[in-house]
Amino acid sequence: MFNSQRPSADDLPTTNQLLRASAFAFVAAGAILVTVVLPAEYAIDPTGVGKALGFTQMGEIKEQLAQEAAADALLAEATVAPASSAPAAGVEPATVGSRSDVTELTLAPGQAAEIKASMAKDASMAFEWSTAGGAVNFDTHADAPGIDYHGYGKGRNSTGEEGTLVAAFDGKHGWYWRNRSASTVTITLRTDGAYSDISKVL
Repeated sequence: MFNSQRPSADDLPTTNQLLRASAFAFVAAGAILVTVVLPAEYAIDPTGVGKALGFTQMGEIKEQLAQEAAADALLAEATVAPASSAPAAGVEPATVGSRSDVTELTLAPGQAAEIKASMAKDASMAFEWSTAGGAVNFDTHADAPGIDYHGYGKGRNSTGEEGTLVAAFDGKHGWYWRNRSASTVTITLRTDGAYSDISKVL
């Protein structure tokens, strides 16, 4: 039977050595957290080292992709929601008459925006929108109290659409755009019809 020799007390690390080693490991872990993990995962770069090493850009891309995925998930949930054409209680009908507006907005890469007009049931609005600088994804839809989503149409990589929107119920009717390109896109929307107001809601 082989009996191993017990180590001498002189061969074992002292308490001070253990404390110094633990402190060094703690500092090293903190440095890695601040200079690598936080910039790469969350785009948080308090020291600036992450940007110099390229980690901050990775984190920014991850954050942007996460935000876009969340927005797309919400939009997908709304798309499958049952549409309703019944008038919604508590929505003021649009004023009778016709008005014309030109609305312009600029979207940076990855940015989204939404324009809605207040319309009464069966009111119509002629529209034309076009882009400059690139194509966008769009979703033409409406909502009202008790009606989360009513779709009229959607598309991808579009540089413009035109037509007539007929309100399915009293509520807000309009467009949601998202710029998926790598360049800034300007959208110009022209509307003419029976609506009481039109404004940017996102």
